[in-house]
Amino acid sequence: MMADREIVQRYSGLARQAMNGEAALDCGPRAFADGGFGAAGYDENDDLPGLPDGALLASLGCGNPVAVAELRAGETVLDLGSGGGIDVLLSARRVGPYGKAYGLDASADMVELARRNAAQAEMTNVEFLHGGIEQIPLPGRSVDVVISNCVINLSDDKAAVLAEAFRVLRPGGRFGVSDVVVDGTADPVRQAAAEQRIGCAAGALRTETYRALLAAAGFVDVTITLTAGHGDGVHSAIVQAVKPAIGPGLEIGPMRADDAAQVLAIYQAGLDTGQASFETVAPSWEGFEAGTLPHLRLVAVDTETGELVGWVTACAVSSRPVYAGVVEHSVYVHPGCQAHGIGRALLTAFIAAAEDAGVWTIQSGIFPGNAESLSPHQALGCRVVGTRERVGRHHGLWRDVLLIERRSVVTGT
Repeated sequence: MMADREIVQRYSGLARQAMNGEAALDCGPRAFADGGFGAAGYDENDDLPGLPDGALLASLGCGNPVAVAELRAGETVLDLGSGGGIDVLLSARRVGPYGKAYGLDASADMVELARRNAAQAEMTNVEFLHGGIEQIPLPGRSVDVVISNCVINLSDDKAAVLAEAFRVLRPGGRFGVSDVVVDGTADPVRQAAAEQRIGCAAGALRTETYRALLAAAGFVDVTITLTAGHGDGVHSAIVQAVKPAIGPGLEIGPMRADDAAQVLAIYQAGLDTGQASFETVAPSWEGFEAGTLPHLRLVAVDTETGELVGWVTACAVSSRPVYAGVVEHSVYVHPGCQAHGIGRALLTAFIAAAEDAGVWTIQSGIFPGNAESLSPHQALGCRVVGTRERVGRHHGLWRDVLLIERRSVVTGT
């Protein structure tokens, strides 16, 4: 595999070729043509007319992420590894004069080429930035859509790239990229040869690893659609995901160890109401971690103060394989932040994350008098399947519990 510096030098050389009027190829001409790379990935009637020759000559992608990003007028879009700028220029057309399209590339030569192309195209709603995709030089929650075209596979720290993409997206923002992935169990030597043949210098992620990294970054609604096959398990693919939506001034993301004190404080505050659980004392952080599923822990954060305002997580209902897709979840919102839709937003994100993880049933128990919890659950498709009468004692009194359940219409059907 090539080091980051070698990759930047390689693409800087390709940028100079394009500036000299030569076609830039990052793999063999036959592999480039057969794989649908470069301008072949675009609609020559709708996308390519009016674009500068320099943008077409330096088009090195493996698809057309703009076509799947569902860009809307007025949005701000960021292209990771923008190269000669073809996807930035196409994005700028789609978001219109009140939108903005950023391009980010680690090669100063590529940035220079892209700026020339933008000037030639007379595009004023574009901006090209020089920097690495592992450390994006934009503030958090500043873009609506992140796109990329066959670039993330070039990074040797893909987890950092996806975490940065999540950081700069606004809540509800979309991630839509074309990339190279590995599917199946190909022979490693032959797989590496296929990757090198198509210019995938740093190695592609397996689809299951890509999904796991997106989930770890906080994304939900993850889909990976294989497109062109390049042999030995290597494919071009469309990768899409969403940053969970929530109200202004808030953000939903993965729960971290640093959140321990605030998570447990919110937990205890909920228990103190007498309506959240039969438990009366929050567990230790070690006990909390041991009893919940690490890939299904989300928090809601006040973006101005950094304070947690709620969380959601789940535990497995059984160790038996037949119940692998059934979990019991809990949602807690800070007592001072209720009636703001936080619980519903957390539950919405949790449902999407659970379905991404292959969960087909989520269930929970709610005290009959807890309308604040029952209402958002029912609004999001949970149903009361029965009442467990006098199932336990709470503060000396026997209490009933409503058993609620939501069956996925996506997973396990």
